[in-house]
Amino acid sequence: MDRPGDSSSDGPIKVLIVDDDAMVRAGLSMILGGVADLRIVAEAGDGAEVPPLVAEHRPDVVLMDIRMPGIDGLTATETLRRTSAPPEVVVLTTFHADAQVLRALRAGAAGFLLKDIAPGDLVQAIRKVAAGEPILSPVVTRQLITHVSDGGAGERTERAGKLLGRLSEREREVALAVGRGRSNAEIGRELFMSVPTVKAHVSRILTKLDLNNRVQVALLVYDAGS
Repeated sequence: MDRPGDSSSDGPIKVLIVDDDAMVRAGLSMILGGVADLRIVAEAGDGAEVPPLVAEHRPDVVLMDIRMPGIDGLTATETLRRTSAPPEVVVLTTFHADAQVLRALRAGAAGFLLKDIAPGDLVQAIRKVAAGEPILSPVVTRQLITHVSDGGAGERTERAGKLLGRLSEREREVALAVGRGRSNAEIGRELFMSVPTVKAHVSRILTKLDLNNRVQVALLVYDAGS
């Protein structure tokens, strides 16, 4: 799936920082501004500012806070991911209630990280997300596992099973591997496929199931209990 910054894929990764706390924005800018392959293209203090800034600066990755005055980060993510060729969104927050995590990921966020993440890990997370790899903190991963076994999973399980039923046997194998957090290279080794073939299968899965990214494939696999 193309992203707004793909036309300049050889250049630095363009990042938009969205947080209502000016001190947090300054800290993130200081951390990321000194990294050679990253470039801060803009900052925003409210979700309402995100669409015009994305249209103007075409970032590759948006670091999105959740709780902000006006339009919150989850609503902004949902709006952004419905647009044509949206950037990847990484939710970066101190808040990690299950409902907020799942809403962010179902909206199409490529990752959910807590603000206590080490600077080096944040830089690596941005690089991975820009390269198409989903990023979840260990806390979020545990929440997803809990989510699978909660008492209200019946309808989700049935729906997810029907969706996975649309896939070919090979596509389903790839989807299950994505759900286990495998990279394209790891999937290729496990299923004896080249990385380009794995990528082609993932693209077909996203198209068939009308999903935004690998995180949503993983959520579907979790929901199906596969």
